Amino acid sequence: MRDPIPPPSYLVQLTKPFAEKLTLQTLPWHFHEVLLGFFGYHLVLYILSPTLSKLICPNVYRGFNRRTQINWDIHWVSMVQALFINSAALYVIFADPQRKEMDWKGRLWGYTPAMGMVQGFAAGYFVWDLQISAQYIAISGPSALIHAIGALAVTCIGFRPFGNYYGLSFVLYELSTPFLNIHWFCDKLNMTGSKIQLYNGIALIATFFGCRIVWGTYQSILIYSDIYKALTYSPQLDMLGAIVEEPTCIANASGVGAGGIASCELGELPTWLVYVYLIGNTALTLLNFYWFSQMVKAVKKRFPAEEGKQSATQVKKGQ
Repeated sequence: MRDPIPPPSYLVQLTKPFAEKLTLQTLPWHFHEVLLGFFGYHLVLYILSPTLSKLICPNVYRGFNRRTQINWDIHWVSMVQALFINSAALYVIFADPQRKEMDWKGRLWGYTPAMGMVQGFAAGYFVWDLQISAQYIAISGPSALIHAIGALAVTCIGFRPFGNYYGLSFVLYELSTPFLNIHWFCDKLNMTGSKIQLYNGIALIATFFGCRIVWGTYQSILIYSDIYKALTYSPQLDMLGAIVEEPTCIANASGVGAGGIASCELGELPTWLVYVYLIGNTALTLLNFYWFSQMVKAVKKRFPAEEGKQSATQVKKGQ
């Protein structure tokens, strides 16, 4: 499937030497999307969010101190990014026929321009996130910085290409992000403990558990399994003495320029790549479990059990 946003040829040629040195073969064809994401999110942070917030809720926004205003704007960037990247990832997952045909080899080394497009925008966001998390570490905390480093490392590895298939699956972590931002906005808009925050909190916990804990852990197990297959794979004879057919890979960088799809050989899997990917992915998974526990605590804090018991008692009494 082709990239719906074709790259400028001059930018491809300009970034090729740099990308080849880093062995990021598909990066030149998606560097424009990295730039669009990076500068687009800065536009939201420093211009769109402050401008619209002053128009829509001027008294609330102007009443914030500088720290809270920055945090407010960062949450709006997170909201825009989540809505955009989820839509792009779901579109490619359902519309890219080559992705659907990938076997374990394709899931590790396969590539299509449309998948690269999602990787490009995701990388642009994580570059932005890395800068902002470091710049405002007092606001975001060290866990956000660790997340940005791990996510950027795993995303950039996709430009080798490696793990593009799973890259789209892990992008769906962001399905819970809009609910997380709404929960935070409710606190800042003096709606803490409201029914809106309650219903949103239920949706937040459900989507976070579903897309990050269940889906994310399942996808991590699958890619660990595929990496194990790659590390132990070798053509061998079956019981009848016939050579076991080598799996096929859907596409590689040779098909990028024309937007086409090409077959590829068994890809390289150096030890350092395995360590970086596994450590980065495992760190993100552990952070998801930690954040989930903190999220449950936060929701419980805003809706104490005692209030729930009182409400139940009132219903029984017909009040």
